[in-house]
Amino acid sequence: MGDRKLNRRQTWRAEKIKQAKSERANKKERDLTRQVQSGELSSEQLGLVICRYSKHFEVEALEGEDSGVIHQCVARASSRSIVAGDKVVWRSGSDKTGVIESRHERISILERPDNFGRLKPVAANIDQMLIVIACEPSPQPNLIDRYLVAAELMNVRPIIVLNKADLLPTSTEKEAIATLLDEYKQLSYETVQIISSRHQEPQLKSLVDLISQRTSIVVGQSGVGKSSLINTLLPEANLEIGDLSKLTREGTHTTTQAKLFHLPQGGQLVDSPGIRDFSLWHIDTQQLQLGFLEIANLSGQCRFRDCKHENEPNCAILNGVSEGKISQRRFTSYVRIKDAIAEQQSRGFAVHDESQ
Repeated sequence: MGDRKLNRRQTWRAEKIKQAKSERANKKERDLTRQVQSGELSSEQLGLVICRYSKHFEVEALEGEDSGVIHQCVARASSRSIVAGDKVVWRSGSDKTGVIESRHERISILERPDNFGRLKPVAANIDQMLIVIACEPSPQPNLIDRYLVAAELMNVRPIIVLNKADLLPTSTEKEAIATLLDEYKQLSYETVQIISSRHQEPQLKSLVDLISQRTSIVVGQSGVGKSSLINTLLPEANLEIGDLSKLTREGTHTTTQAKLFHLPQGGQLVDSPGIRDFSLWHIDTQQLQLGFLEIANLSGQCRFRDCKHENEPNCAILNGVSEGKISQRRFTSYVRIKDAIAEQQSRGFAVHDESQ
């Protein structure tokens, strides 16, 4: 009985906190609207979106006396597509507040569809993707392949980062992980091994030079140590770190919004929410083939122009698999993603792009 009362009390308290936050946000929005209408805002200036919380944004001033200062902003126009990494035109208000007027064109955008058919932007203007894996939770090769497809289609450099490398000597999957990394190295993908831990001396030297002067997004399944990695590089970030589930040995979601951090050596890191799946059903088969480098290299050599690489004669892809030019594991991963795309699209899912 006592536990039930405690749970009810906790639920009530959480609702009160949520309501208070909503009331403060609505008041801030009303105050900014009043400043817009009364002409109390500054002239237009350039800003960088650090993080987005629902309809509110953290914007860093990039010019003027407030350069480097973070302002809490709302957006005048439709704000659905504004995310961390976006360059925006904005006006500052009182007490470090402001209003976003417009968004600059992007050089890149990472996006993924949600379960309702909406194509959701995750982060903008990145030029590198750090795909973080670990011995525990066990790597999911198909998830890695999905990220690699997204990186190829965005034309950004992917780097596969094995975190918790100190666990390798005792890992039962040591040989499997080594084989997996070697497979990606054979495709000319960059791989590095690091240690970012609360419990021992970190080893990040092999990664630091690769992220300097670049804007990198950190992606991967929950529990692989993305937040630990950022905390090691930037202790002031002080990101929440969750332990693996004792039952499933899977990670828990501690990051809920993508957030940008500046690196002391130059460049930026964008932390992204941990996930257990990364859907690609908004792309077509041709785009999927381009995302698998070894398949893209051979796809133009098939006997038939519309070859589906299933059981057609003189299929360059199937021949490539039998000859060892394409690994069976990677081809199976490609087929699995292709089938998932076809299954979702056959159910009538239509993507509504919110990144424009």
